[in-house]
Amino acid sequence: MRDTTVSEKIDAKLVKELRDKSGAPMGDCLKALQESKGDMEAAFVVLRKRGMASAQKKASRSTNEGAVGTYIHAGGKIGVLLELNCESDFVARTPDFQDLLKDIAMHVAASDPRFVRPEDVTPADLEREKEIYRAQAAATGKPAPVIEKIVEGKMAKFYEEVCLIEQPFIKDQAVTIKELIAQKVGKLGENITIRRFARFKVGAPDWTVATTKQLEIAE
Repeated sequence: MRDTTVSEKIDAKLVKELRDKSGAPMGDCLKALQESKGDMEAAFVVLRKRGMASAQKKASRSTNEGAVGTYIHAGGKIGVLLELNCESDFVARTPDFQDLLKDIAMHVAASDPRFVRPEDVTPADLEREKEIYRAQAAATGKPAPVIEKIVEGKMAKFYEEVCLIEQPFIKDQAVTIKELIAQKVGKLGENITIRRFARFKVGAPDWTVATTKQLEIAE
């Protein structure tokens, strides 16, 4: 027999608060609060995990629609052009999708990533970084297996620094861009991907243009 004690203690106001914070459906918010015994932060973690799971299920679906957004920062000194894709034109026009597009473009302006995903890092950049980290670790005199572990840890940090989806979101450092997208995937019910972006800064000797390696998905 189902125990209703916890659900009886969770009022609609608490459920709505979690709904506003997470963007998840009311029913999922109630279930998360029940599982966390009314703990708001724990329930939010539950929803984030489920959002990621939902995103994983949709990750193989083609994203041939979407929109291009811009962000201009620092009195016109930094500009970003970004393409965000989804499955349908209907979702691309929703306020949630448009807000996500603006947030990610703003994040690119602030954080200056070089690639979209770890898979997009060029082999030359990858090998250069690994060689640098190996040399640094070898200088400590540690054995080879330990050196490789150190290199793995440093590469994870490298991806976080240069890959857009691995970076902590500028407006909420507890959430990565990948998790931010997953939350919207869970809410909008469609796969969402970043196709490409360009970042320009007045006076800089060069600029960043990054394009993700799109997989060909059979319909």
